[in-house]
Amino acid sequence: MGLNATQIKTGLDNVAEREPKIARALEIAGYPEPRIRDTGYKTMLRTIVGQQVSVAAASSMWNKLEAELGEGFTPSCLLERDFDTLRACGLSRQKQGYARSLCELVAAGEVEFENLPKDDEEAIAELTKIKGVGRWSAEIYLLFAEGRPDIWPAGDLAVMAGIGNILGLDERPDEKATRALAEPWRPYRGATAIFTWHCYNNPAL
Repeated sequence: MGLNATQIKTGLDNVAEREPKIARALEIAGYPEPRIRDTGYKTMLRTIVGQQVSVAAASSMWNKLEAELGEGFTPSCLLERDFDTLRACGLSRQKQGYARSLCELVAAGEVEFENLPKDDEEAIAELTKIKGVGRWSAEIYLLFAEGRPDIWPAGDLAVMAGIGNILGLDERPDEKATRALAEPWRPYRGATAIFTWHCYNNPAL
């Protein structure tokens, strides 16, 4: 369960009190809608399926995979399928490797999506055990599925560009600078990240 509308508003109001440029952007763009995904390994599997392809292609692959495995499929269902079966669903060799890594770790109890560490950095470390899951994917999961309020995916292109635009910077900040800029906004960086996506393509800012 991601951050709800009340949590987003509370977080942004707190950050706006500290940063006038965010307060101004908030007046222009308004509050963003919540971005909510289900908790559990299937959300991460869907992220893997959708890596580096269009939304339409990702949706098509997911529908084929779900039709093959069954709507209530378990990790073992995927692990039992051979290469050609998963290839027919649209999964490349690389995606299959990542998907199998995820399902193997979940099946073995080495990654427990329902019992991730409460500490954000420890949870990110747990999720990045999965082959093909980097910091960005882990952060997106923790923000949108678990609604962790202080997640700040500083390596996201839209977050970097969006915050640079909001703050009126001459150049888009890199990941390190984007992470540093947000330090004063703890513990509400999650709401601020959602706001940067909301503002990313707003011509009025």
